[in-house]
Amino acid sequence: MHRHRPYALVVDDSALIRMDACEIVKEAGFRCYEAATAEQAVELLRKFGQNVQLLFTDVSMPPGKMTGFDLARLCAQGWPEIGILVASGGVTPKSGDMPDDAEFISKPFTNEVVRAHLLKILFEGRRPEPLGAD
Repeated sequence: MHRHRPYALVVDDSALIRMDACEIVKEAGFRCYEAATAEQAVELLRKFGQNVQLLFTDVSMPPGKMTGFDLARLCAQGWPEIGILVASGGVTPKSGDMPDDAEFISKPFTNEVVRAHLLKILFEGRRPEPLGAD
């Protein structure tokens, strides 16, 4: 039986990192929405949040006022069914920065690290086929 391919929302101010992250989540079975700022991501969540099963966000995204931590908390409040993965190359989360069920990874990240964290945050029924076939 073929299941539909869910969407991931990848948010990073760096186009190259965003492209790499999209490729990783596509290999895991997702289709990809992209945003360069947390503010753009919020607009996409308002339009397409019902289709999104994963938020994969960077922490620091100038010139926006919101951080990836802000976005993760907003997403958890408004779209609690979405799995959240937060990444940073220079910031480590402190208590209260991230929602309880969110996962944090350091940059640079690898396909294997991302996949391992996706298995932690996405429930069996919410995983795309390629991710569930380990």
